[in-house]
Amino acid sequence: MSVAALSVSAVTPLAQLVHRAERRFDRWSVESQLRARRNAMVASTELAQRRAERREVEEFLAHRDPAPAPRANETRASR
Repeated sequence: MSVAALSVSAVTPLAQLVHRAERRFDRWSVESQLRARRNAMVASTELAQRRAERREVEEFLAHRDPAPAPRANETRASR
C-alpha cells in the first residue's frame, strides 16, 4: 500500500465526520428558527388574549354606574 493511498483512506472518515457535523449544524439552525418562531407566535397569542381581557374589563367598568361625585369639602381637601 502506498503512502498516498493510506493518507486518503485516513482522511475519508474525518471528511465524513465533518460532513455529518455540518448536516447536524444545518438541521439545528433550522429547528432552532422554527422553535423561536413558534414561541413568538404563542407569546403573541397570549398577549392578544390579555389585551382582549383588559378591553372587556375596561368596557365593563365604563358601563357600570358612574362613581358618585365628590362632595364639596372633599374637593377642597384634595387641593
